[in-house]
Amino acid sequence: MRTIPIPVDTNKLQFTCVKAARPRLVNKDTGEIKRDKHGNIVYEVTVSVEDDFGRLELLKIGTSVEPDITAGDEVTPVNLIGYVWEQTIQGASRWGIAYKATDFVRTAPGMPQQVA
Repeated sequence: MRTIPIPVDTNKLQFTCVKAARPRLVNKDTGEIKRDKHGNIVYEVTVSVEDDFGRLELLKIGTSVEPDITAGDEVTPVNLIGYVWEQTIQGASRWGIAYKATDFVRTAPGMPQQVA
């Protein structure tokens, strides 16, 4: 499967950090930490995302910069993109969308999100 980055328009979405950044693990058994193509640690931030209709989703977003945000902060992911992934293990296929941002910035409540 060819991976094509899908830009995400964040202008009409509200993001709230629900779990502060932590290094993403490649293997939970060995504790191996995921690194990007430049050797930087990939951090995982869990956020809730709400749209104008009140629909709510939880997302894990990866970034190669350790963001200075904590749980409860309203944030905007900078340059948010999604990648479709697919894997087959023992004949069972699964797929999803992985999200990546170049950084996160805090957003004041009610402030329009024009960063991304």
